[in-house]
Amino acid sequence: MKTKQCVDEMNGTDEYYLSKEEPTRSCLLTLRKIILEQEPGISESLKWNIPCFMYQKKMFCFLNTEKKTRQPYILMVKGNYLNHAELEKGDRTRMKILRIDHAADIPVQTIQTVLNEALNLYKKGTIKIDTEN
Repeated sequence: MKTKQCVDEMNGTDEYYLSKEEPTRSCLLTLRKIILEQEPGISESLKWNIPCFMYQKKMFCFLNTEKKTRQPYILMVKGNYLNHAELEKGDRTRMKILRIDHAADIPVQTIQTVLNEALNLYKKGTIKIDTEN
């Protein structure tokens, strides 16, 4: 009975992480922690069946994995405003990704730098956020 209760209490984001195999799961959970600890105004939900992180109710970034390699990446929603060497645009028009090698040490400083740069877009008004609640 206790197991069923735990499963019932899980939300969609928990299921997303738990559905991944190691070492991808651990890497994604660490990335989740880094993102959520970056700023008190960041929250998490599930959009398009992947974890979406919001800042002040605006989409900020997503966590996902590549289908072939299962390598995690952070997709920055307003990546076109960001100019970090580690970000890849590919053929996207607005978004950029930060690839993470799940078999290597997580580049925490790089991730925090990219997240801070993106958060500053919202804080400085480059990206408008609703201040009415």
